Amino acid sequence: MGSLRRVVPFTDLGRQDVSRVGGKNASLGELTNRLGAAGIRVPPGFATTADAYGELLDTHRLRSPVAAQIDRLHEGAGPEEVGAAIRSLFLGRPLPVPLRDDLLAAYDRLAQETGHEAPEVAVRSSATAEDLPEASFAGQQETYLNVRGPQALLEACARCYASLFTDRAIDYRERMGYDHLAVALSVGVQLMVRSDLAGAGVVFTLDPESGFPEVIVVSAAWGLGETVVSGRVDPDEYTVFKPSMQNPALDPVIDVRTGTKRVKTVYAEGGLTRTVDTPDSDRGRRVLDDAEVRLLAHWAAAVEEHYGCPMDLEWAKDGLTGDLWLVQARPETVQSRRRATVLTRSHLTGAPGEPLVTGIAVGEAIGRGRVVALDTPAGLDRFPRGGVLVTGVTDPDWEPVMKRAAAIVTDHGGRTSHAAIVSRELGVPAVVGTGDGTRVLRDGRQVTVSCAEGLTGHVYEGLIPYEETVTDLSDLPATRTRVMLNLADPSAAFRWWRLPANGVGLARLEFIVAHQVKAHPMALLHPERLDATDRHLIERITEGHPDRGEYFVERLAHGIARIAASRWPAPVIVRTSDFKTNEYAKLLGGRPFEPDEANPMIGWRGASRYYSEGYREGFALECRALRRVRDTMGLTNVIVMIPFCRTLDEADQVLAAMAEQGLVRGENGLRVYVMAEIPANVILAEDFARRFDGFSIGSNDLTQLTLGVDRDSEALAHVFDESDPAVVRSIRQLAARAHAAGRTVGLCGQRPSDDPSFAAVLVEAGLDSVSVAPDSFAAVRRHLARAEGAAAPEACPDEGA
Repeated sequence: MGSLRRVVPFTDLGRQDVSRVGGKNASLGELTNRLGAAGIRVPPGFATTADAYGELLDTHRLRSPVAAQIDRLHEGAGPEEVGAAIRSLFLGRPLPVPLRDDLLAAYDRLAQETGHEAPEVAVRSSATAEDLPEASFAGQQETYLNVRGPQALLEACARCYASLFTDRAIDYRERMGYDHLAVALSVGVQLMVRSDLAGAGVVFTLDPESGFPEVIVVSAAWGLGETVVSGRVDPDEYTVFKPSMQNPALDPVIDVRTGTKRVKTVYAEGGLTRTVDTPDSDRGRRVLDDAEVRLLAHWAAAVEEHYGCPMDLEWAKDGLTGDLWLVQARPETVQSRRRATVLTRSHLTGAPGEPLVTGIAVGEAIGRGRVVALDTPAGLDRFPRGGVLVTGVTDPDWEPVMKRAAAIVTDHGGRTSHAAIVSRELGVPAVVGTGDGTRVLRDGRQVTVSCAEGLTGHVYEGLIPYEETVTDLSDLPATRTRVMLNLADPSAAFRWWRLPANGVGLARLEFIVAHQVKAHPMALLHPERLDATDRHLIERITEGHPDRGEYFVERLAHGIARIAASRWPAPVIVRTSDFKTNEYAKLLGGRPFEPDEANPMIGWRGASRYYSEGYREGFALECRALRRVRDTMGLTNVIVMIPFCRTLDEADQVLAAMAEQGLVRGENGLRVYVMAEIPANVILAEDFARRFDGFSIGSNDLTQLTLGVDRDSEALAHVFDESDPAVVRSIRQLAARAHAAGRTVGLCGQRPSDDPSFAAVLVEAGLDSVSVAPDSFAAVRRHLARAEGAAAPEACPDEGA
């Protein structure tokens, strides 16, 4: 076997070499040789071949005893017993001498190339069936970090070979239907990046929760990347909008979430690693600045384009040089395999009450069962199928337990942690990073785990009823009337991207203010008017933001941008804040800035606030956020909509206040709409049409003010009816007058979502668009098609609203 090539440098490898060195090492070779021109840096290294693995089996005659152990597995033996026996076969024998010699020679060459006498390396397993688009074997075998010196290298390589038969790898191959002896193992040896002195993490070229393909998501934590992959930390997360990356004048970073990063993994003596507490000064500090995020995103986009599929990458930053490196690349194997024409959604039908714990939602499903709290995966025998696994953190050893669970809850981890990645692959809902799940959720307690409410997952007491609906989007009829979405929660926006909607007809700014800003804008600008308690709370939520107005603008802009990106390039109509004074007063620090009103529903709200001295500064912050989304991030599909505009003079003053902040109607394609929810908007439709580019009917308020009925009055609920002839006539008159003036008219009230038959009234009135809740989209679309006639019309374009 003198011609056998046992060790190959990355510079001699490419994606065609999967059968020789496995997907992981083939990708490293491909990145090294094909993407260097794009500026991508890959640490140098080498890989052992499948032939070397075969030589190992043949030298020690291991094939028959391994096959005999696998036969025992099929006869009822557990993977733990079989795995231990096979690993002992490997570890009880030395590496063949030719392989040892070739490994040490390659290590010497790496030392000469890098100028280090005994370079520190990462030793990673790469199975020949892993990292393929149809099967994710990532994490099934072992990785050894900070390996230094010839003897340590040989020992790590031997352990890697044995790890082809870890319990989890055996279980995974059984589940995926792979022949154990048809899978070979390659060992990748790669120069370590000193990320222990900086940071590391993961990059996905799509949103890992929803599969939304127009973003790149970068996760980052301090120290070695193992804490991110394993889920031991809540990492930073940066979302980059791909279309804006094409223009260097734009900032494509549309969302930044700073994680707590309580621990980090660093080098230890003797070529080992250890996990230590992160200094308090680093926990709230970003690991990457925007320039570094953009560089990683451009690298990721280049890799995705080269491979022609969504990718899952690992990166590291060298704390000595400041350089960024890609250290792994593999195809993403969960979201990219989902059927794009089928939308499955779950929602609770029972009242859940307050959650016991919350964390990051993984998946979009709901699971129920009895809590089984485990400290180690050794408790498989006592884990019943359908239990709710509660533990601190998972690693690949947990996978046999995880696949039996109805839901999973962990104390630690982010969206790119081991628990999150495996839960997505298994289709099991998981809530990770709860912080105190193991303390609160007692063994045997019945709970419901909901990941169907946005990015935040909730664990509720008891077995709460829920429903699951499956919608086949491929057979939805086309309509002349544009069907748009009502969205409020930016964290849930990406989950609806597969709906063939014509944009967003109503994005509510007040939801973002309440849930992501969490404070009254005037309180941020004027903390001197607050009491000591509220000032302290303001200081806590704005930590790291010396300019509190900028804190408001940044949070609001990120929320708007996520919604706008989810439908790009279709129009997204963003309504400026429409809290009532009693609702504003409930925001942190809001009480000193809000009057007590007998009837806030028709009080100081909407347009009347924007030019008044009592809120003008707050509206300026809203305008700054909107301008940042449109002009800086490039999401020019955002249309601004003004609510509750009573008079023409108010309209002029609001447009002037917007212009003062650089939001000038017509500049950079800016369109400004007005809500039509006051009879004056209908009566003076032609005059409002000269000031605004379109109308959006708020049917709740229009009904309230047309019929003189408080829409919140239980005593008058029987009178409140949006299909009342007076309201319908107002809708018809507005549509006719607006169209005569060349303006579009839509409706964004709740009624079509609650009662899709009301859509027929809107078709008869000639409205251009109807905006509904996402879970009503399919029903409303079908009803609109029936109302428009039996003949199937051409699908409407996504332009306009």
